[in-house]
Amino acid sequence: MTRTVYLNGEWLPEADAKVSVFDRGFLFADAIYEVTAVVGGKLIDYAGHSHRLRNSLAELGIQCPLSAEQLLAIHRDIVRRNELNEGLIYMQVSRGPADRDFAYPSKVEPTIVLFTQAKPVLDNPRRETGITIVTVADWRWHRRDIKTVQLLFPSMAKMEALQRGADDAWLVEDGFVTEGSAATAHIVTQSGVLVTRPLSHAILHGITRANIIELARGVGITVEERAFTVEEAQNAAEAFITSATNFATAVVKIDGTIIGNGKPGPITRKMRALYVESCLATAI
Repeated sequence: MTRTVYLNGEWLPEADAKVSVFDRGFLFADAIYEVTAVVGGKLIDYAGHSHRLRNSLAELGIQCPLSAEQLLAIHRDIVRRNELNEGLIYMQVSRGPADRDFAYPSKVEPTIVLFTQAKPVLDNPRRETGITIVTVADWRWHRRDIKTVQLLFPSMAKMEALQRGADDAWLVEDGFVTEGSAATAHIVTQSGVLVTRPLSHAILHGITRANIIELARGVGITVEERAFTVEEAQNAAEAFITSATNFATAVVKIDGTIIGNGKPGPITRKMRALYVESCLATAI
């Protein structure tokens, strides 16, 4: 099935969706993106993703020409047009096409693209097996809270992980874990405390992260928002990642060290179940 893509107000077959070679997203990574999960044809945590999109655009001074209501309507329409039951919607807003210059152009129309990807979200096989992690030095820029398309280093980290026989990478800076290549990193201590890094410019402000923390506190799990080392993670009872399409997925090995009993732990399973129940109840 050929996907239908949204591009600057038009609905096009994917093969016909073209972006200018002068687009600043292509030339400078001068663009923002968001990924929203879809389950049962409905949008998961959409309000959070929409809010973060506008915050990121504001940080770069990009004016989105579409209102919040219009963006929601487009998200719902692309689900319908592609008959997407489960998977994700990728949305990207670049500053737009302009002659190449490091300075921002004064008058330019943003480029807005949305496309879908069908994939298992609820029945992701990793939910039962967990994933393995290796650690990699974090060489990204210092405004990781802005969700830009500058994803070359996370891609390099992911490839290094695969080459080292792992599923993914956790990035480390000054001896502390920042986050995963494309997900938030969490651990559970031997005493049952959920630990995750506090919000700052050092990490992306994860939408799933925020909901997991709220749900954990709601069922009496102690949450500490602080940095943790690789050694602390290796000695933890459990570890897991969160993201829009991974929900909460266990990490069962870090740099060759087995975490817990090498299987998804009880708190990770509980948080995934609570999140699935909550997001399905609030999907739009």
